[in-house]
Amino acid sequence: MTVTTSYENAPTRTIDVGGTTFAYRRLGQDTGIPVIFLNHLSAVMDNWDPRVVDGIAAQRRVITFDNRGIGASQGKAPRTVEAMARDAIAFIRALGHDQVDLLGFSLGGFVAQVIAQEEPRLVRKLILAGTGPVGGQGIDKVTQITVFDILRATLSFKDPKEYLFFTRTAAGKAAARQFVNRLKERTTDRDKPISVTAFRNQLKAIHAWGRQEPADLAVIHHPVLVANGEHDRMVPSINSTGLARRLPNARLTLYPDAGHGGIFQYHDRFVGEALDFLDS
Repeated sequence: MTVTTSYENAPTRTIDVGGTTFAYRRLGQDTGIPVIFLNHLSAVMDNWDPRVVDGIAAQRRVITFDNRGIGASQGKAPRTVEAMARDAIAFIRALGHDQVDLLGFSLGGFVAQVIAQEEPRLVRKLILAGTGPVGGQGIDKVTQITVFDILRATLSFKDPKEYLFFTRTAAGKAAARQFVNRLKERTTDRDKPISVTAFRNQLKAIHAWGRQEPADLAVIHHPVLVANGEHDRMVPSINSTGLARRLPNARLTLYPDAGHGGIFQYHDRFVGEALDFLDS
């Protein structure tokens, strides 16, 4: 038996997590190990590319959610990645799951690494996209890049993600427009936008992550798929290469003429690689 298979129509649900209401959406298969999606800076559930969600949900159970203080979830957004990870763990436990796969994009990839280290038995496999390790190169510059591109997008009447996630080549610009249009496909029961306070707290957490001393990634023995574009400006692609080199059981895929949102620009290819990895 299956549940909703289209992210456009997946109902928003809520669950109490230690006295705080968390909002989430569930779709795909009713059985099997779920894939928990961990979101990027400033993102709510509506910011997931429906082609990626639907593609993975065609074969797996997928759960997206707003972490504490984000979107429709209550509470105050944490100022550290470690606190975000603890909240994500509590959410997963509240749903009754004792083992999950994690797909962490950007900030969500930071959170996924902490979860794997602090609760290794909870995690079966990891997909780390557009992300990097603690203390990774250029991660402490995310704030200035983000603010600059928000201003640039405002002046050109574009979505900031067109600059932050994609290259400015002809192919990159076309992929950016297509991605932004896909995010508008859901027209009812849309999520609440992130608050300014929560956005600032996330920026502080990312800056702190980038300034910390590098961690020993050899302790993460889970199978890991690392994916990114070859030209990531937000979390420089060299961090993906570093993750794949330092994690003992990792494989790497880099998409050409693609930036931070490489998994969205190459959504068909990424979904196929992700499903093969999860099923292998």
